[in-house]
Amino acid sequence: MKNEIKIAASLICADPINIEKDLKELINSKVELIHFDVMDGSFVPRYGLYPEILKKIKSFKNCPEVDVHMMVENPEEYIDLYKDSGADYYCFHIEASKHPHRVIKKIINSGMKAGIALNPNTPLESIKWIIQDLSMVTLMTINPGIVGHKFIDEMYNKISKLKDIAIKHNPDLLIEIDGGVTPENILKLINHGANTLVCGNGTIFRPFEDSIFNKVKYLRTII
Repeated sequence: MKNEIKIAASLICADPINIEKDLKELINSKVELIHFDVMDGSFVPRYGLYPEILKKIKSFKNCPEVDVHMMVENPEEYIDLYKDSGADYYCFHIEASKHPHRVIKKIINSGMKAGIALNPNTPLESIKWIIQDLSMVTLMTINPGIVGHKFIDEMYNKISKLKDIAIKHNPDLLIEIDGGVTPENILKLINHGANTLVCGNGTIFRPFEDSIFNKVKYLRTII
C-alpha cells in the first residue's frame, strides 16, 4: 500500500459565495485532491456541484487532481461530461449500477481513473471481483448525502478488511474515507488502512476557527 496520506478537500463544504477564494487557499496549501460531490436529488436527497464549476476550477493554475464522487442514478450516462469538464477520478456508487464492470471500463477508456463508492451497508464482497481494475474505493462512513452525521464506528473494521483485500489484489489502491473525518479520528483511520481522507466541515472548512491554509497545515502535523 502507498504510504502517502492524501487530503481530499470536499469542495461542497466551501463557502458557495467565495468558492474562488477557498479554492486558492486549497491550492496554496497543496492538498492532494479536490473531492467534488455530484448529486441528482434521487440517489441521495440533495443536489451537489455541477460540471461547469469543475471546468472552471480546473482552469486554475496548479489545481490538484479532482475526484468526482457521483451520487447519482445511472452514473454511466455522465462519464463523457465529467471527462470533458476535467475530472481525474470518476467514482460511482456500485449500488447505482447494474453493470459496474462495463462502467469501469468506459471510465478507463475515457482516460479517467476509475473508482467505486460503497454505502455503509454495502459489503466489500460486491467489489472483490473488480478491485484490480480500480484506482480508488470510497467507503462512505456516514449515510451519503446527509451533512453533519457522525462517523459510524463499525466502519473501522470495514476499512481494515478493505486494506487486507487491497494488499493482495491491488496494493496501489486509494482507500478513501468519506464522512465524519475529524482531527480526533484521523490517526485511527490511517492505522486501520485509510490513505485518502475526505476533509470537510469537521476539519478544514471551519472559518470561525482559522484559515483553510492553517487548518490543512494543522492536519498535516497530525498525519
